[in-house]
Amino acid sequence: MFLSLKRVPLRESFSALTRIALSGVAIATVALVPTWVAAQAFPSQPVSLVVPWPAGGGSDISMRLLADGASHRMGVPVVVVNKPGAGGTVGLKDVAQSRPDGYTLAMLATGALFAQYNNPAANPISDFELIAFFGDDPAALTVSAKTGFKTVADFIAAAKAAPGRIRNGNDQPGGTSHVTASLLEKALGVRLIKVPYAGFAPTVQALLAGELDSTTVGVPDVLQHHQAGTVRMLGVAATERHFLAPDVPTFREQGIDFVSGTWRVIVGPRGIPADRLAILESRLLETMNDVEFKAKARAAGFIVAPLGRSDTARRLAAEDAAMYPVFLEAGLVKTRQK
Repeated sequence: MFLSLKRVPLRESFSALTRIALSGVAIATVALVPTWVAAQAFPSQPVSLVVPWPAGGGSDISMRLLADGASHRMGVPVVVVNKPGAGGTVGLKDVAQSRPDGYTLAMLATGALFAQYNNPAANPISDFELIAFFGDDPAALTVSAKTGFKTVADFIAAAKAAPGRIRNGNDQPGGTSHVTASLLEKALGVRLIKVPYAGFAPTVQALLAGELDSTTVGVPDVLQHHQAGTVRMLGVAATERHFLAPDVPTFREQGIDFVSGTWRVIVGPRGIPADRLAILESRLLETMNDVEFKAKARAAGFIVAPLGRSDTARRLAAEDAAMYPVFLEAGLVKTRQK
């Protein structure tokens, strides 16, 4: 069998080869477009920011401020979704199990660090991508004005005179204010009746209604009521007085070495692509470093101290190293023991 070879003029041959080469380049270019466009277009739809606590508390208010500011920078709505339950565990679990496409984020707070050692249903921190650090809210020992307590010393004296009689409202076991209350008992040498609520907002409402004698929630959650005189902050668990409550001394000023509170971090499910993580980190940091945003947050009582992903990881690692021995000594470690 023979093949018949037809001679093709040089010009036609060159044109054919050129067309083939160009078509190859076009195919390669088309193949690259989806990746490039995906990176440039993200985000192209609303982003959900899950707050694992009820509406009205400090976490909800701070994240709504952040969502509003971030919406302008991301070019799409950032929508706060409240998913309370089990000391923050329910909402965080939903996010950990969501699709890692960068469109579902969550606020993770101090209690999540503790919950991973205390609650077998809680996700470990390693199940999340750390994106940005928001800031810290110091806790405050706050009492109903009806108690008549004026100082931490008054509170200690009453608690020791009637062990287990003072009702202290906090969130579910594993939540931030529950951990703060447990550590406070140890620091003050007292025993409280810890009454759990779904979050900071209902805890404060219970204090105002007379269901409780005290709470250990963050300063922003009780600030307006302290200023109105319906509750009284006895001590701030920070290294210095709160800028919006300069009349309230720290525990250290009253002779007690006690520092505790809430820090907040924005996270997503493990596995979000690196390019999308970088965009989320950048937009959130731009938002939190904005002068107007900081002014709004400060007016609401929040201390904003933005950190990027790597610094956030170092901060949480340091918190874990410092707090785990305290949890262990207090008998609060029930699962995932180191």
